[in-house]
Amino acid sequence: MDAMNSMPLPMPSSRSTAPICWRQVWGLSAVLTAVMISWLAYGLYQPQILQHLGFVKLAAWLEILQGGLGALIEPGVGGLSDRMQQRFGSRLPLITTGVTLAGLIFVAVALLLQGQIPTGIRWSIPVLMTIWVASMILFRGPVIALLRQAAPLEALPEANVALTVVFGLIGALAPVLTMFLQSVGASLTFLLGAIALVVAATLLYKTMPPGDLFPAAGEGRSPLVPLQMGCILGIGWGAGFLSNLLLRTFPPLLQPALGVTPPWITSMILLVSAVAAMPAGRVIERFGGALTMLGGLALALACLGGAALAPSPVIACSMVLLAGGAFGLVFESQIPLALGMLPRDRAGLATGLLFGGLGGSTALLSALQQSGETFTTLMAIPGAIAALALVALCLTVHQRRGSAIHD
Repeated sequence: MDAMNSMPLPMPSSRSTAPICWRQVWGLSAVLTAVMISWLAYGLYQPQILQHLGFVKLAAWLEILQGGLGALIEPGVGGLSDRMQQRFGSRLPLITTGVTLAGLIFVAVALLLQGQIPTGIRWSIPVLMTIWVASMILFRGPVIALLRQAAPLEALPEANVALTVVFGLIGALAPVLTMFLQSVGASLTFLLGAIALVVAATLLYKTMPPGDLFPAAGEGRSPLVPLQMGCILGIGWGAGFLSNLLLRTFPPLLQPALGVTPPWITSMILLVSAVAAMPAGRVIERFGGALTMLGGLALALACLGGAALAPSPVIACSMVLLAGGAFGLVFESQIPLALGMLPRDRAGLATGLLFGGLGGSTALLSALQQSGETFTTLMAIPGAIAALALVALCLTVHQRRGSAIHD
């Protein structure tokens, strides 16, 4: 801990004179909203559709395959968006391709589901679903990387508050949105998802700042630093593993005390995380992204351990508030931290490595669940401790290099 306390803070508290381009930040928030709703629709209907078509075993394992796919291609897609930014002065071609492909596949699946799908082409549905996942990956990281151009390094936590609030609110509304999507049916749901993606992309285009905000095409590129890249990947993996582990085990443990189903407990946690976004941004400005993330993950780990003690309703409610605050700290710190660990012209690679780590941890947890593993508290806590240790190690290595990035 002494070594950690002596580290230089990754994000100075001093303000840059460069303003935040809030129009672009809200455009990014619109895209994130559409992405989350689309993933919600996909997660709701994918298992049902595949089981109805006779792909029962495939439905159980496709999530693992697609999570692993994200872990493999996210960094490459991020690096590709950086090359496009350097060559053409914009990431929009890659974003446009991903949004268009995802929307078209949603429409195609919606049309196929309106009739009786012939047995001979039923295999096309899981293929289309996997391509849809790849198309979402194609633009998710590059879109988030635009945050690095919308705000100076020191103001990234402030700008990221909007994205954290969107993430928390949409996650909190998941039970309500799920009921709505179930009521309209799969075909209309996929059509609405396609419309949401197109509308959000249009809003992003309309909120793009003047061209002089972007680096001029043809500028030299910063050298790759494999150690820093590995640190971002490890941070994403560790933070994703601990966060997902908490969301899968914590709500069922609190259900007896609170008397509501786990999805609604998860909803309350994410709602608190949205409310905590702005205070969390202030914490980052004061203590830095590294200590803020470690504090949030440590608090999440403490909540996981405390939930095993069968708390009273009052204590359970307090733990929901603490868990929501912990997630607020983690969600608010991870994107600015990753973007600050690589130079500005490597922002796409930074977000790709972060999301690749998140996707890999999700795939691993899904594989463990499908293999029949039950996440008891005694099993979850050692895994959470290991994940926290991995994040601490990666942050320590990063800080010891003293590789502060400046605008």
